[in-house]
Amino acid sequence: MAEQETTRPAPAAAPTPEAWVRTELARDPQRPYPMDFIQAIFTDFSEIHGDRAFGDDPAMSCGMAYFHGTPVLVIANLKGRTLKERVARKFGSPEPEGYRKALRAMKIAEKFGRPIFTFLDLTGAYPGISAEERGQGEAIARNLLEMSRLRVPTIATITGEGGSGGALALAVADRVLMLENSVYSVISPEAGASIMWKDAGKKQLAAAALKYTSFDVKRLGCVDEVVREPKGGGQNDPPEAMRLLEERLTVHFDEIRAMPLAELLGRRYEKFRNIAQFYTST
Repeated sequence: MAEQETTRPAPAAAPTPEAWVRTELARDPQRPYPMDFIQAIFTDFSEIHGDRAFGDDPAMSCGMAYFHGTPVLVIANLKGRTLKERVARKFGSPEPEGYRKALRAMKIAEKFGRPIFTFLDLTGAYPGISAEERGQGEAIARNLLEMSRLRVPTIATITGEGGSGGALALAVADRVLMLENSVYSVISPEAGASIMWKDAGKKQLAAAALKYTSFDVKRLGCVDEVVREPKGGGQNDPPEAMRLLEERLTVHFDEIRAMPLAELLGRRYEKFRNIAQFYTST
């Protein structure tokens, strides 16, 4: 008697790692972009153009505005909604003149005692040859140095992706906030997988290993607060997402502007000096 053939059930699909779920939410094209938050939270925005050296980077926007009646400077990278806008803005990745424009605006704000708010949603600085020829690395490094010693209160908010030094060049701030479904990392999961396993398809594995979700980064001490979003992400209810962020920005702003300047600078220095420290014992 022939042995009956048994059919084995197909293995259940592995669940999508939480890190990758949040990555997709951070990249959702309907998610509010940095300038959407600025237009909702600030008033009387007046843009500053040009770096006074080469040109005006359309991927970076800087301008004076008011936050609850207080004059401030706001800075954001711009991605664009249409394909034409995205190509013109290098999909939100600034070039050297963008970072130099931002620094020029920050120095103006410092001169007039205006606090600074930055908003980030970028995979990284533009990596093209032309950007490297015009000093991309130097422009980023200069911003890191100068932001660390600005003599005014500073708050940075990562609203989507915060990628590598391109994001850090706008995030050396007294308070760094992340929206719940944003990510902050030294490298994208696709690039990380390509380096580690020679296979960009292992991006979900890389995303989990990078520990770059908002809650992971908060546990590592690299940001000060994770700001809650509406269920399913800010794209499901942009006005509520903006209200929640404005509420937390107000709390942090009131705290840091009440500090004496020496204390503010000292805390900023200590915070960034202590990030990524580790100890071993034998």
